[in-house]
Amino acid sequence: MGGRVRDWREIRDWTRDQMMTRVARFRRLKGSDGGLPDSPLPECRRKLFNVLGFQPPETGNSPVGANASAQPAIAIAEGFNLGYCKAKPGKGPLMHNHDTNETFICMTGRWRAEWNEGEAMEHVDLNPYDVISFPVGVARRFMNVTYDEPNKEHLLMFIIGGNQPQAEFTPAAMARCEEWQSKKRRA
Repeated sequence: MGGRVRDWREIRDWTRDQMMTRVARFRRLKGSDGGLPDSPLPECRRKLFNVLGFQPPETGNSPVGANASAQPAIAIAEGFNLGYCKAKPGKGPLMHNHDTNETFICMTGRWRAEWNEGEAMEHVDLNPYDVISFPVGVARRFMNVTYDEPNKEHLLMFIIGGNQPQAEFTPAAMARCEEWQSKKRRA
């Protein structure tokens, strides 16, 4: 019953047990703070919760990182992913890009969405329930900017298209990762 449907118009009944495999309780979500090139950097500390999870890409980085992509609350292959990022003010990923759409919804606090790099950089601040949707090919990053609550983590929801999307950090972001690693080795 839970397998692939030949014709979506074919209505089928699911048991409660079957449907409960597709329920994720927020309090039981397992988050990850690693698995991406920028994860160890102090300014990038965040926890990613993979709620509706796609499969990790065969090559390259998963948009949610190797750790979170391996533990979705609801494993699906239906064309998109939904998850949360939890971070303190000033924290968020470095500039990156996806081979698919990425949409952000501010759930709590205030989050800044930035795009482009250098002199072309732009941003918009999102309040609860505000949405921004990035198309393929536009470098982007996000950061909790709720500075009036310095020790409080806030939530940002993300939705990423595709069954096995890939993420790539910009050259400037990778240079920052390499610089940090170099400093760690010298210390």
